[in-house]
Amino acid sequence: MIKVLLADDQALVRAGFRALLDAQPDMTVVAEAADGAQAVRLAGTTAPDVVLMDIRMPGTDGLTATRQMPAGPRIIILTTFELDEYVFEALRGGASGFLVKDTEPAELIQAVRVVAAGEALLSPSVTRRLIAEYATRAKEPMSSDGLELLTEREREVLALVGTGMTNDEIAARLFMSPATAKTHVSRAMMKLHARDRAQLVVIAYESGLVKPGWL
Repeated sequence: MIKVLLADDQALVRAGFRALLDAQPDMTVVAEAADGAQAVRLAGTTAPDVVLMDIRMPGTDGLTATRQMPAGPRIIILTTFELDEYVFEALRGGASGFLVKDTEPAELIQAVRVVAAGEALLSPSVTRRLIAEYATRAKEPMSSDGLELLTEREREVLALVGTGMTNDEIAARLFMSPATAKTHVSRAMMKLHARDRAQLVVIAYESGLVKPGWL
């Protein structure tokens, strides 16, 4: 059973999400929060697998709450705008991906399952535009000191991850099997201490392996 925490300052939005998720046989909403501070507290007591986090809330916003989250839950950022300047910072802060609030119900359900399974939720077209636009504006850049630990092939794979390619696309580009591409991605994540694929994308930009516009 996937345990979900909802964080949104609008009670009607939370109620809609709760009704949708609780109706799934493999999901249950364990808590609701009206702001980021409450979300962090509840995450500590209810141990959710996934947090649906509104990024714009009064008081402690979703960006701050994402940074303060205890280890364990994976965070999906909810935003009204595809190119929200705060979404990139949230990805840097540990979020596993983002969705716009008018996402179709089936897509939201699938997103929760994907993130709960340990994958990053990256819509290539939107995520590449978002990160390309804001990567060069990021504050407190993530350290890229670990890049020397990567093999030449792993660096190639990391660069392609940064452009939004899937494992299958990377495999086709580098003439390898999808399983081999996945192994290279996993090794890069381990060596760079990246939580998931979303953080690999951020690292690829911040380290200079990928430049904004290489899409």
